[in-house]
Amino acid sequence: MVKWRIVYTRQAQRDAKKIAAAGLRQKAEKLLEILSDNPFQTPPSFEKLIGDLSGAYSRRITIQHRLVYQVLQEIKTVKVIRMWTHYE
Repeated sequence: MVKWRIVYTRQAQRDAKKIAAAGLRQKAEKLLEILSDNPFQTPPSFEKLIGDLSGAYSRRITIQHRLVYQVLQEIKTVKVIRMWTHYE
């Protein structure tokens, strides 16, 4: 099976450092591994976002932190937008 390419926004790269510092790196990496296999796989469940992030999806890293991403099907790429809290 072909893996999906994962790309990160600048913000997601900054968030990755916070995730690592908060000791959540393994959880985030597990989600990223699932996304590279199939961004629509359940479980774990995901939400389709609305508003400013319409067209993006969200999966929980913890109760507070989420991984927010876009699926670019035509180029088989998952674009990670955020990996930190959306309550800031």
